[in-house]
Amino acid sequence: MTDVAKLAGVSHQTVSRVINGHPHVTDATRARVTQAITQLGYRPNTAARALVTGSNRTIGIVATGVALHGPVSTLYSVERAARHAGYSVLVGVPTSLEEDAINACVRSLHKQGVDGVVVVAPLRTDNGDIAGLAGELPLVAVEGSPAGDLAVVSVDQVLGARDATSHLLELGHREVWHVAGPLGWYEAADRVSGWRSVQEERGIDPPPMMNGDWTARSGYAAGTVLAQIKGVTAVFAGNDSMALGVLRALDAHGRRVPEDISLVGFDDVPDAEFYSPPLTTIRQEFSEVGVRSVEILLEQIGSGKSSTRRFSIAPSLVTRASTAAPAD
Repeated sequence: MTDVAKLAGVSHQTVSRVINGHPHVTDATRARVTQAITQLGYRPNTAARALVTGSNRTIGIVATGVALHGPVSTLYSVERAARHAGYSVLVGVPTSLEEDAINACVRSLHKQGVDGVVVVAPLRTDNGDIAGLAGELPLVAVEGSPAGDLAVVSVDQVLGARDATSHLLELGHREVWHVAGPLGWYEAADRVSGWRSVQEERGIDPPPMMNGDWTARSGYAAGTVLAQIKGVTAVFAGNDSMALGVLRALDAHGRRVPEDISLVGFDDVPDAEFYSPPLTTIRQEFSEVGVRSVEILLEQIGSGKSSTRRFSIAPSLVTRASTAAPAD
């Protein structure tokens, strides 16, 4: 760093400010320092910096290891937000989705010297032990329990399900059937709650719920049953993959979408607009999930205090060709 300062004609402190992205450096000075860094091939010694600052500028992410659109998109969004904030990332994958395994993964990352951890925790647990860890290091749970003494960032799944169901009812459908995800997941349970509450508020007795497991195969099985039930005109699938399975099953049984049955999904996966027909769905803003998670984590890192802040992000309805007014 001293060599860089000498070549650029600035102080050691100015080089440090440039490296750490300090805003109070002129563009000309920043350019001279950057040129000197490039010319000398300088790379910051992260171990030495950690000894001086007490920070590794590293965030841990506990990922479920489940290859589903939501968890994977959340992982990527947190990683991007961390990188933008000048932090590197260590990813830990628990040996199972049980809370003990998740806790062990958090502790492992802590031992590796991360400054804080974002836990992608979509499964329903009491989060008691995880909340206890929040007293040991900065911690944020994504899609975590609304209860417990820890910070949580989540998409408002209930609102998204209400919007999906309301859209179908406002088109004129008398009731909306639902293909739910596994109810051990917060998102699935909240989407069931939103689907049910909208209909009950309108004096509609919700029809029996179909059970799925997030996969297109389970959606196909549910769609096969729905195709044979007289009077079904509207279906809300718990995610776009199950919606794809429902769509395929309806087609296989001669039920047209949206002429016979309207269909709404959830997630707005990149392929949703290329389904046949293009899928009406609920879009989750995963980029904002990442930004807010890192933002709340960095607040804790900076203050040295744990947080119980809750941040809920509103999803949005994306209307495409898979929904229409009922034929009758």
